[in-house]
Amino acid sequence: MSSRPPVDQQAWGVPGANARPLSGVDTRAIFGQTMFLVAVTSGFAAGGAYVGRNLSGVGTIFAFIAAFGLMFGMMGVRKARNGSLGMGLLFGFGLLLGVAVGPALESYAHAPNGATILWQAATLTGLFIAGFGCVGYAIKRDLAPFARMAMFGLLGLILVGFLAIFISIPSFARVWSIVGLAIFSVFTMYDFQRIHRAGEDDVIMLAMSIFLDVFNVFLFMLQLLGGGRR
Repeated sequence: MSSRPPVDQQAWGVPGANARPLSGVDTRAIFGQTMFLVAVTSGFAAGGAYVGRNLSGVGTIFAFIAAFGLMFGMMGVRKARNGSLGMGLLFGFGLLLGVAVGPALESYAHAPNGATILWQAATLTGLFIAGFGCVGYAIKRDLAPFARMAMFGLLGLILVGFLAIFISIPSFARVWSIVGLAIFSVFTMYDFQRIHRAGEDDVIMLAMSIFLDVFNVFLFMLQLLGGGRR
């Protein structure tokens, strides 16, 4: 499971920020640009998964570290959030995450009914993102407070997942996946709501957040459908 950028009040126009809502036409343009980048980044992730399908465990760790390095670099350097540099880093981020999970997806693909599970996980992920994305895009209530609570929930989930490596917990994978999906339902709604307040300079970082929603939801769906197989 991958983390995500923290909730940023000044960047995304939550209470107390200076951002202004865009017009309906501008909002549709921002939506189109953002989802285009999400789709391309997902394509890079799929390509990375194919390239890294036979990677060793050490290689996947390095791919994750490199991906997080790109993410934090984009968050820390303003110039890395825009233009061709920002898009290159975003696509590289997706590629590296794909490489990191490539061996796990390969193991699913060669397991009994593995191909079916992969397609089911992809389909359910699309429905999940579309459904909660539409709710977030349409809802008027500010979801930033809920996103901050979900961030704490995500940190707790990561901690519990780390402890589960050393402690046997009955039905852990199923419960962990369901809780993870609940947390990312909040993130998905919040990220799509942010489109109303985003400007052109925010598109790349917003696309990265939505891509992370898609990426994590897919992994949770895969684990849930696969009965916790890793």
